[in-house]
Amino acid sequence: MPRMLDVSDEVRAEIGDEEAERLLTGDDAPRSYDCTSCRTPGDPETDRTSTVLFVGEETAVLAFAHAGCIPSQVVTVSEEQLQGAVRSITGDSPAGGSAPQNVPGGQAVLGITSGLVLIGGELHPALVVEPTAPIARPGTSGPGDDFLPLLIEQGFIPVTDTAELPSPLAGWSVLLAAGQLHAVLQPGTEGGGQVAWWQAHQALSVTDGWRAAVNKTQRVLIYAAPVGSIGQQPREDLLRDALDKAAAGGKLVAASMPLAGTSGV
Repeated sequence: MPRMLDVSDEVRAEIGDEEAERLLTGDDAPRSYDCTSCRTPGDPETDRTSTVLFVGEETAVLAFAHAGCIPSQVVTVSEEQLQGAVRSITGDSPAGGSAPQNVPGGQAVLGITSGLVLIGGELHPALVVEPTAPIARPGTSGPGDDFLPLLIEQGFIPVTDTAELPSPLAGWSVLLAAGQLHAVLQPGTEGGGQVAWWQAHQALSVTDGWRAAVNKTQRVLIYAAPVGSIGQQPREDLLRDALDKAAAGGKLVAASMPLAGTSGV
């Protein structure tokens, strides 16, 4: 009997008391699972296990995670994101790079690179965002690049020293499901739910070290720079050098944000 299973009140409200009890008594609980966060095996009879309900517009998917990785919760995502998560959870889509989301009001797309950044002697999981072309402010036509001013208006902070931890950005979060990166979410308009600022067309794989770091900190550092500032760096030391140069040139903004559905640390 899976005595170590946790079904939060919000998950119970979504799935109903009957289904919740079936999970708690073991009727519907898995004998083993791959954690939806870190992707390592878990056993609800011996490991403290969280139920995580991903809810889209038409579909809901119940997943399981180590309680130490993510608490039991409901994560609201778009239907497209949910279908991508389902493919990752069931293994129907290969791991690999992502085709970034189109930027509203422009023809550029946002490229995204994952890496670990050393700050204060601790490794922090980071995502580096760089468009493929200059970003014009919606409603205007180039040739200017308003990518950084637009992000600063959203609450990102200019970086002058990469040795300092970026400030938290309220209302934003990073969606990690089945151990893969699916989206960066921003607040919706007029008090609505979160919407995708960047969304992977195919789930983006991250390293075991990156997953271990995010499971420890429960936060992701987001760095953003204009086109041509960072580039695709093959090693994390080179990525850090590129971030340092962008910061020195006044071409880097950053924020920290929790995993979707968590409050972070």
